[in-house]
Amino acid sequence: MIAETAAGRVRGAAAGPVTAFRGIPYARADRFAEPRPVRPWPGVRDAAAPGPAAPQPASRLERVMGPFQMPQAEQCLSLNVWAPPGQGRPVLVFLHGGGFTSGSGGADWYDGAELAAAGDLVVVTANYRLGVLGYLRLPPVSEGNLGLLDQLAALEWVRDNIAAFGGDPGNVTVAGQSAGAQSILALLSGRRAGGLFQRAILQSTPAGMLPDTPDAAERTGRLLLDELGLDPGQEAALTDVPVADLLTAQGAVAQRAAAPLSPVPPFQLIADGELVAGDPVEVTGARAADGVQILMGTTRHEAAAFFADNPRTRALSQEDLTEIATRWFGDPERAAPGGRTTTEIVVDMVTDQMFREPAHRLARLLTDGGAAPWLYRFDWHPPHSPYGACHCIELPFVLGTAAAWREAPMLDGDPPPELVRRVRRSWTGFAQRNDPGWTPGTTHNFTG
Repeated sequence: MIAETAAGRVRGAAAGPVTAFRGIPYARADRFAEPRPVRPWPGVRDAAAPGPAAPQPASRLERVMGPFQMPQAEQCLSLNVWAPPGQGRPVLVFLHGGGFTSGSGGADWYDGAELAAAGDLVVVTANYRLGVLGYLRLPPVSEGNLGLLDQLAALEWVRDNIAAFGGDPGNVTVAGQSAGAQSILALLSGRRAGGLFQRAILQSTPAGMLPDTPDAAERTGRLLLDELGLDPGQEAALTDVPVADLLTAQGAVAQRAAAPLSPVPPFQLIADGELVAGDPVEVTGARAADGVQILMGTTRHEAAAFFADNPRTRALSQEDLTEIATRWFGDPERAAPGGRTTTEIVVDMVTDQMFREPAHRLARLLTDGGAAPWLYRFDWHPPHSPYGACHCIELPFVLGTAAAWREAPMLDGDPPPELVRRVRRSWTGFAQRNDPGWTPGTTHNFTG
């Protein structure tokens, strides 16, 4: 199948009953520059392989998701489309997670062929810039939020081009997990994404992680300069620093900026008041998401992905835990053992602070505004797994294949096929007709 985009024609390849178009450039960007339109190409571009991932270090969640290996390049702004036969299909655009530091929409984990076939919809995944290259703020070199601007450009590409792949640009659901979900929340809190999607699926949104203020982001940027041996005023030299050196310095800044029990990365969203609100939950909820329908949820043991089976977690004292509970919640009893191990206390506190309680707050605000969301909690996990129903464990039930996820320690084998079908029916039912299979305002538990 050949499809005509604004920049030129692309040739896809059969992927079961759908056609896959991989590695389609949706924008181009020089280092620290905003994304720009793609230069047209002559003839027909082969779209058989995904484009390179954004430059990144090893994922800190490899311990639960398994290894991730792909070519990397700064010119990484490409997307992938899986299209069933026919026209006017609903569209689901998925934004990967990875703490604004790792991941790729071209990874086998996020292959959309099975979901597209199961739901009779067009599935799109996209790369966006990560870490220093995507979220550094050091004016005048970079204002920050470049990775989010990349995502916005990908959604604009969908609006302008998806009809050529059989998709309906007026019927778009954007879904994201972790940093991908946080990005969607940020776009909902701003004004520039209006009309680009009609529904949103927020999977494990780390909404307890507020965007950095511009001043805080610039302080982090100055730490990067220091790690590279550059002085204030030498910001322009960053455009010539080798990528490997930037990633090494990024890792060093992460170590310097680390706070106890905080999974917040040093380079992330920045509250600029236009693209990203200072409190995305408050603004999105107060505006009742401006008419965008929302399906949202968490996993039962989110933070186990970061802290289970971790000797540094077990080494924390009760005094440490009580101080953190007091600072986060104003309630030292949150750290009371109550029969729990140190690891269980940490997992419960971080899950509540980073994921569960902000989700409840957003749900209340949306409901008060007359836009009650559909809610879920993902409880399934392999028996005896140290990770439980951890962060990322729902991903194999949405995208990819059993083979793509076979090395994921969090699964301990193939995901249960019937639960895969149930989750995909819910996601595609929501994208098709605003109906995941339960009532808005109630919580559905995926238990197996």
